[in-house]
Amino acid sequence: MHPVLFHIGAVVIPAYGALAAVGVLVGLLLAQRTARVLGLDRAKVWNLCVLALFAALLGQRLLLVVLNLPALGKHPSWVLALAMVHHPLLAVAGAVAGSLVALLYTWRKDMPLATTADALAAPLSFGLAMEQLGALLAGSGWGVDAPEGARWAVVYTSTLAARWSGTPLGMPLHPVQVYAALGFLVLAVAAFVALRWRRQPGDVAGGWLMGFGTVVFLTELWRDAEGRGRLLHGALDGPQLVAAAAVVTGAWLLLERQALNDK
Repeated sequence: MHPVLFHIGAVVIPAYGALAAVGVLVGLLLAQRTARVLGLDRAKVWNLCVLALFAALLGQRLLLVVLNLPALGKHPSWVLALAMVHHPLLAVAGAVAGSLVALLYTWRKDMPLATTADALAAPLSFGLAMEQLGALLAGSGWGVDAPEGARWAVVYTSTLAARWSGTPLGMPLHPVQVYAALGFLVLAVAAFVALRWRRQPGDVAGGWLMGFGTVVFLTELWRDAEGRGRLLHGALDGPQLVAAAAVVTGAWLLLERQALNDK
């Protein structure tokens, strides 16, 4: 694959960062459309997305600084070269920071929380799909060994992928990033269509949580366990635990809201 998308003189444009940026830009535009469908203030939704994005990037950067603090103490200038690559810990740090800022902004601007969450479901899914395609090109979050002779397998040969992400070279691997990207794209379309069919605010967000958890849990079955943590004697990894929590939360949200409506 191609960890470096192209060069502009001495400037290197990494594939992961470029595709993630495309996902962000298209996601922002899509959020404007979903906000209009639901009657939300599009300016507030735009600001919310931008602030949450910067908070997520800052959270990831701070985690990288903490994890590399001993080396940075000796070489402070290295802080400018910390790579922002696909990794479960970085994803969690970014998600937590972005979610907290989004919740704070929603509360401060008196935005309807459930409806706002519905509007963000489809854009977020599209952004995740593009992030996974970037991870595919970069060699991050690679899959387990593919069956002998599998035509759909991906083989990495770039030494940059091995150097930046520890990607195994010369081995046929499951393109698990493609599996995840397809799942998130389907989820994005489903969430967008469901906006016009929802019965009550929060239905789309609850369904999205269940779909997100299902995609992550299933695709982790074909993803290499390197750096992902093992739980319950290897029965689950870290992302699968988060995925299970997302499914349970989404189901609880839908059931709880239905129970309240029945009263």
